[in-house]
Amino acid sequence: MIAFEVNDMTCGHCASTITKAVKQTDRDAAVAVDLGNKRVQIESSAADEAEFKAAIEEAGYTPVKAAAVPASSGKAGGSCCGS
Repeated sequence: MIAFEVNDMTCGHCASTITKAVKQTDRDAAVAVDLGNKRVQIESSAADEAEFKAAIEEAGYTPVKAAAVPASSGKAGGSCCGS
């Protein structure tokens, strides 16, 4: 999984633009956008991190590599700090 923090992604239009840029790089990529946390996670076997970063930059945004976070397990409560 490839993950980016995109701090200049501020609205649904931004999220849509980034998703389209990723899909133009790999139409079969799975894209998960978390607008609240300004994160984009991508699963792809056809393109690499550098290609997706370039596509997002070309769309006008500033992606920064981030650690991939696994999908929620559905459990209530708890976080990395235990709160």
